[in-house]
Amino acid sequence: MESHSSDVLCPSSAARVQAPTRRPLPLTARMKARQSSKIRELAEAVKSAGFLTLDEQAKALGLSRSTAWTIRKASHKASGLSSSIINRMLAAPELPSHARTKILEYVEEKAAGLYGGSRSQRRKFAARLSIEKLPVYRETESTLVPEHNGITRANGERSWVANP
Repeated sequence: MESHSSDVLCPSSAARVQAPTRRPLPLTARMKARQSSKIRELAEAVKSAGFLTLDEQAKALGLSRSTAWTIRKASHKASGLSSSIINRMLAAPELPSHARTKILEYVEEKAAGLYGGSRSQRRKFAARLSIEKLPVYRETESTLVPEHNGITRANGERSWVANP
């Protein structure tokens, strides 16, 4: 059988083919990924509490089916969960305690700017919440650092947000 030049792998061309290098995601993309992850944790907390169907989850969260579906899929717009959605969830009588904890963690992180947003956007978000107290944050050159103001979570932990 005859061998053709196209059948033979040329070592010089094989050396040029390299695996693509992965660049780290830009800061905003990492913030949005973190936000989506936290929303997925909320959905998982509701599911682990025994609310398996979309109807059950919507009722437990105090939301419409379509909004519950969006949370379930963590496919929110860039702004994430709004203060009005959070207020409705926190007012839901069937909201599981673990889901409430996840919501409060989300609120703390969003108010701290871990998901992006300008200072005025974060202030407006916090002002529209029905939560009586939020952690106080002081700004440093590189990041927002929480100052503990006596708030504890439902599980007894202090309200600290880890620096990104």
